[in-house]
This record gives sequence, structure tokens and C-alpha cells, in this order.
Amino acid sequence: QVQLVESGGGLVQAGGSLRLSCAASRRTYTNSVMGWFRQAPGKQREFISRFTWSDGSTDYTDSVKGRFTISGDNAKNSVYLQMNSLKPEDTAVYYCAASSRPSSLAHMYNYWGQGTQVTVSS
Repeated sequence: QVQLVESGGGLVQAGGSLRLSCAASRRTYTNSVMGWFRQAPGKQREFISRFTWSDGSTDYTDSVKGRFTISGDNAKNSVYLQMNSLKPEDTAVYYCAASSRPSSLAHMYNYWGQGTQVTVSS
């Protein structure tokens, strides 16, 4: 089992920045890929970004490219999502997730954090 703990959400004005953190309890092949998803009220869970530990490769959904940056810290078993130029439409609960392979599909991720609320005011 892998536990994921997110932190860093909050309330920010449009144009502002937030940094989300996700700490994994341990590293195994089951969490060789770390992803961020978000879910707004009444909407489906949406892929945001993913980070692969082995080669540092990343992927982003189009709506956040150029504004969000995902990174990882091996020593801390943690991944981060730096979110800049935030927009009201970024408001959602953000979830960290872990998978054994790179994917943008939520069902490919076996472990999920509890979620952290991000609210962007206009």
C-alpha cells in the first residue's frame, strides 16, 4: 500500500499562484508515476499532469500548459504542482494519484490522496 498526502491548497485571487505538494509513504513500482487530477462540482475528474520518476518525463493537459509545472523530489518521495496565473476555472478539489505506468486516465491510478481544495476568486 502507498499513502499519499496532499497539501498546499487554499484561496487565491485570479492571477495568483499556489504550490501543491504530495508526499508518498514509500516508493515502489506501483507509484513509479505520480499524477495530479482535479474535480470541480458537477464535473468529471480531470487529468492535469503527471511525472515519471525514472526519467523525469512530464505531461500536461492543454488548459494548464505554460501555467502549471510538475516536479519531483526523490529524497522526499514528493511531487509538486506549481500553479501560476491561476484562473477562476481552475477552482476544484485537486487530487494526487499514483500509477505503475504513465497515463492520463484516472482508472490507471491505483492510489489517491484525500484531495485539497483550490479556490480562485475573480
